[in-house]
Amino acid sequence: MCHMIKTIEALGQPIRVLADEPMKHHTTFRTGGPADIYAIPETPEALAALLACLKAEDYPFFIIGNGSNLLVSDQGYRGAVIEIGSAMSRVTVNGQTILAEAGVKLSALAAAALEASLTGLEFAAGIPGNLGGAVFMNAGAYGGEMRQVIERVYVLTADGEFVTRSNEDMAFGYRTSAAKTNGDIVLAAEFRLSAGDAGAIRAQMDDLAAKRRDKQPLNFPSAGSTFKRPEGYFAGKLIQDAGLSGYQIGGARVSEKHCGFIINSGDAVSQDIYDLIVYVTKQVRARDQVTLEPEVRFLGEF
Repeated sequence: MCHMIKTIEALGQPIRVLADEPMKHHTTFRTGGPADIYAIPETPEALAALLACLKAEDYPFFIIGNGSNLLVSDQGYRGAVIEIGSAMSRVTVNGQTILAEAGVKLSALAAAALEASLTGLEFAAGIPGNLGGAVFMNAGAYGGEMRQVIERVYVLTADGEFVTRSNEDMAFGYRTSAAKTNGDIVLAAEFRLSAGDAGAIRAQMDDLAAKRRDKQPLNFPSAGSTFKRPEGYFAGKLIQDAGLSGYQIGGARVSEKHCGFIINSGDAVSQDIYDLIVYVTKQVRARDQVTLEPEVRFLGEF
């Protein structure tokens, strides 16, 4: 690991490198053991150089943004976790177009649209994540999705090339995109929005925020909705109908406020959350013959 850190530092790129960094500081579940290396590149070129270096050394790596859809093992990760965050989070407004870097929080992106009286991103204001992850999984809420407003996406390919992808190229689907399968790393996205009334935009954002506060357990660490919506069903209702509201393993609990959320009630470890996800999946499958698929991604060994 020391050799790898020295190799990264020798690149001479603007990259912050930490050793044995606890992942509980970088996930919204607030759990997770140490990553051997935690690297924060500050430019796309630094990211490209870092990835080329890791691949040349055959060193495992994993890209994260805000850590809002991620469960990291209590044993941590034997490799490099690369954060695309606040160091790459610039937002530029030009007429009805917004160009935003992958590290910007969706709440900040929606606020920039509001500031410019542009409508179309209201749905994103309360989604807990960064733009890169939101594009990667075509995040959505309250009837809105990334694919509805994205014009093009700027990516770093698995081969280390900087490429522009059209909306069509991204093959957006329900909680998925081409980036999930082709190895693209999202660097930035361009949004085509519409002129709107700032008061009306703010009112819609406030309304959606009130709905979230009313229906979601925002006062506990979680990854948002734990499961994807099964076709023809709602995950939360299936879990509630299975009698699992409030069901707890260790410090992990099925939220009584919204059964689609598994929360860290205060002292959960990642294994508690993982075991509860597995248990809920088995119970729902046994009762309704529906297989719940996690929205959450898993990193490390469980």
